[in-house]
Amino acid sequence: MQAYRYLTGKDDAAFCHRVTSASNAGSSLYGQPTLTFDSKTGTVICGQVIVKDVPDRAYAPDLDLSKL
Repeated sequence: MQAYRYLTGKDDAAFCHRVTSASNAGSSLYGQPTLTFDSKTGTVICGQVIVKDVPDRAYAPDLDLSKL
């Protein structure tokens, strides 16, 4: 199975740590990161797709993909 996640969050160190943690847990970056500006809060929001091959699992809708 290949797990897909789209991580989003404020463009700050915490977001970078989430992506780094996922990468160190075996996920790979997929595609380019995205950025948008939230004019209500004055913050930049990041998004990054990550994928991870999980050969010993079969997909099921109730999987917690953040735990793979």
